[in-house]
Amino acid sequence: MVIVFAVPKGGAGKSTSALVLACELAGLGANVTIIDADPNKPLQAWGKRPNKPENVTVKADITESTIIDVIEEASRRAPFVIVDLEGTASAMVTHAISRADLIIVPSQGSQLDAAEAVKAIKTIANYEKTFRRKMPCAVLFTRTSAIQTRDLRDIEAQFKKAGVRVLQTKMVERAAFRAIFSYGGTLSTLDPVLVSNIPAAKANAKSFAGEVVAMLKQQEAA
Repeated sequence: MVIVFAVPKGGAGKSTSALVLACELAGLGANVTIIDADPNKPLQAWGKRPNKPENVTVKADITESTIIDVIEEASRRAPFVIVDLEGTASAMVTHAISRADLIIVPSQGSQLDAAEAVKAIKTIANYEKTFRRKMPCAVLFTRTSAIQTRDLRDIEAQFKKAGVRVLQTKMVERAAFRAIFSYGGTLSTLDPVLVSNIPAAKANAKSFAGEVVAMLKQQEAA
């Protein structure tokens, strides 16, 4: 299954969400390939740090001309392929989305970020016409507060009214999610002396991964 993280704006928590999902799936015993197509290569940098799970492979140095081949090769080797795209509209984004089984559009709970998420969803709808196939997508709210704000509730209601699928799980702003980029490894390998509230982050990650897997199974059944 190819899961693509795409949004035409940086700072939406795209790379963090992609890495958290990859680590959670790997923790369940699945082989996972991460394709880091972000120019800043945050996932490649994470992969070079200690404690990377053995069943996680990181591919980087991707170009517009190679990304489809890299995705297809990775799909033959691993049941889960997670693609972290650059935060702009480009041919590389188009190529990656054309191979996606699920597209996750991260968005913070602000009107500005929501507008960018809407742009991404409209672009995906145009790709569906171009490639003549359904491209399931869902919005993932990221960097949220543990207490849901009124603005976030209003934005979520607007998305649902417009028929946009929204993941029930929200990625709360947590130090543990940032720490895995600093220290490497996964939430399970973080030192609780150095990082606060790891159990809450683990519960959040588990809920996120569980919902994504359920969506993929639902699509397969359909």
